[in-house]
Amino acid sequence: MENYKIVDVPTPEPGPGQVLVRVGACSVGYVDALEAIGGYQTKPPLPHTPGREVSGVVEAVGEGVTGFEIGTRVLTRALAAFAQFAIATAGDVKKLPDTFSGASAAVLRGNYLTAMHALEDRGMVKAGEIVLVIGAAGGVGLAAVEVAKALGATVIGVASTPEKREAVKAAGADEVLDTQVDGWRDRLKALAPNGIDVVYDPVCGPLLQPSFRSLRWRGRYLVVGFAAGEIPSLPLNLPLVKGASIVGIDCRQFAAVFDVEEADRMVDRLLVWAGEGRISPPVGRRFAFGDYAELLEFAMSGKAIGKSLLIVDETLA
Repeated sequence: MENYKIVDVPTPEPGPGQVLVRVGACSVGYVDALEAIGGYQTKPPLPHTPGREVSGVVEAVGEGVTGFEIGTRVLTRALAAFAQFAIATAGDVKKLPDTFSGASAAVLRGNYLTAMHALEDRGMVKAGEIVLVIGAAGGVGLAAVEVAKALGATVIGVASTPEKREAVKAAGADEVLDTQVDGWRDRLKALAPNGIDVVYDPVCGPLLQPSFRSLRWRGRYLVVGFAAGEIPSLPLNLPLVKGASIVGIDCRQFAAVFDVEEADRMVDRLLVWAGEGRISPPVGRRFAFGDYAELLEFAMSGKAIGKSLLIVDETLA
């Protein structure tokens, strides 16, 4: 973290098809922090300014951009968003429902798009199915709880501490389970005697094998991330005897490279859901702009509940 510092730079100007956003809040999760310290599987070019998911207001628009008035409240993805101003592609900028706070908006796109892409698109979750969410108190975990419930699933959340389990229950989980490995599968079976339809796993740690063994026939195991810090292995006879699928989830490539239009439609649906109150993105711990290093360390610590925020402009967050 000592290699980062705050510097004064000229305010960027939006080019054709771009929007300049005055940043209110920027959300930061485990992957964002991992990327910031050079530990993610793809390395950003240097010099690097962290930050990708922001909310704020439109400050200026570039040539050819219509539909946005100056001061319109928006959320967007943008590179180098640990800043007072960020440049975004106009197609990525979304207007906020009047009832939706800037703080909640900042955590919506990355976490909830990941959850929707994983559960609905790749996991094909149907109403009445049972979804097990590992790491359910983290940013992508709480999002998965809410999205799975919105899709009509029964949700069992897994979290390590009483405080985290309380947050998972508050997000709508039907049942909540601890992370103690000894006897864990038996405790899960007591909650779901016939097995699990879909496992959503952004951790891929010690609970991977007992979770996979708890899948029912044709179950789907969604590999969302490796917050445990290591890449685990799995005996390949397990998916064979379960008739189960191991499904990789890379929302960044999905949204930015391979299925841009579908991702855009999903964000629109999520905003409708937010406006209707079907989802209510929880805001994690808030950090002042000057406390960016503490924020990155906290996001890496495993202590976060929900996704943390860098508050750049309190009046917009």
